[in-house]
Amino acid sequence: MRVLLAGGGSAGHIEPALALADALRRIDQNAEVTCLGTERGLETRLIPLRGYPLELIPAVPMPRSVTPKLLTVPGRLAGAINAAAAALDRTGAQVLVGFGGYVATPAYLAARRRKIPIVVHEANPKPGLANRLGARFTTHVFTGHPDTQLRNGKYLGIPIRREIAELDRLGLGDKARTHFGLRPDLPVLLVTGGSQGARSLNAAVFGAAEWLRDAGVQVLHIIGPRNGHDAPVTSVGVPYVATPYIDRMDLAYSAADFALCRAGAMTCAELTAVGLPAAYVPLPIGNGEQRLNALPIVQRGGGMLVADGDLTPEWIRDTLLPVLVNIDQVADMSEAAASLGRGDADRWLAEAVIEIVVGKGAGGSPDAQ
Repeated sequence: MRVLLAGGGSAGHIEPALALADALRRIDQNAEVTCLGTERGLETRLIPLRGYPLELIPAVPMPRSVTPKLLTVPGRLAGAINAAAAALDRTGAQVLVGFGGYVATPAYLAARRRKIPIVVHEANPKPGLANRLGARFTTHVFTGHPDTQLRNGKYLGIPIRREIAELDRLGLGDKARTHFGLRPDLPVLLVTGGSQGARSLNAAVFGAAEWLRDAGVQVLHIIGPRNGHDAPVTSVGVPYVATPYIDRMDLAYSAADFALCRAGAMTCAELTAVGLPAAYVPLPIGNGEQRLNALPIVQRGGGMLVADGDLTPEWIRDTLLPVLVNIDQVADMSEAAASLGRGDADRWLAEAVIEIVVGKGAGGSPDAQ
C-alpha cells in the first residue's frame, strides 16, 4: 500500500496527517507513506523527525482580495500541480489524503488529473478553500468537528497521537509532576499558547501569579521560546514552572488538573481525549473558528470560554481561580470533557483509506474524477 499525505503549513494540518501515517503503519507494517509539503511550513522540521519521507512542492498562497498578485496565481498553481503530480508518480501513490492548507489544492488537482482516489479530512468547523475544492472531487470526506458543513462530509474526529489518545492521565499524575518539579498535593494549572507562546495569555498569568500562589495553585507555563524575561519562576513554596517548550505534552497533560490555552482544533481534540478541562481563549484573528472549536466543549460543561480581550489577571483571580480550587467542579468538568473525546479517529481514518486502496486494487472503481 502506497499513500501520499498532503498536510502542511501549520501543526493543525501536519499532526493529523502524521497520526494517520502512524496508524497506517500499525495496521500494515509494509505501508509506504510519504508526506507532501512546502518549504514554508513546519513540515520541513516535524515530518522528518517522525521518520517519514517528505516531498516538497511550491507554495501557492491564494490572495484574499483582488490584487496584482492574483494574476500570478494561475502560472504558479500550474507549476505546483505539476510538482504534485510528479510526486504522485515517484511514490506510486494509490491514494491521496489531504488535510488542507497550501499544499492540498495542487495535490487534489494533481490526483484528479492522475485519476487517483482522493480522501479529504477537514479539522475545522469552517472548511478552508482547499478542502472545499477537494470535496468536489470525492465522496470520501471526513470532518473533525460535528458541525462542519462540507459536501459529502462525515463526522469522524481528529486523528491524534497514540501517546495522547491512550494516555492514563490520572495514573501518570505523580510521575509527571515529579518530572516538572511540581508538588503532588496541590492543583496544577497548565498554561500554553502553542509552540510560540501567546503574549496575552502570558501577560495575564504573569500578572495573576501571586494570587495563584496564595491560593495554593501551581502553574506549569509553556511561555514560548522568546517570552521568558517576565516569568515569575519559583522553586520553593508553591511552584511556578515556566519553560520555553515541552516536547512531552503527554506528561504536561498528566501533571495538570486544568488548562488555560488557545482553542485550535488539535488542542481541543487532545484535551477532550485525555479529559482535561480548560479555559479556552480563542485566537482573536481569523474567521472565528477557534471559538467554534471550543463551543461544544463549553456547552457540555467541559470547559470555559473567555475572549482574548477579556483575559486579564483580574479575570483569572475572580473567575478562573474559584474553579481551580473547587475539586468537585474540576472533576465534573473533566468527566464532561472526556465524554467528547474521540481517541480512535486515526484508526478509523486509516481503515477507510485501506478500504479505498483494497477496493480499487480488487477491481472497484475510484471516485469519479
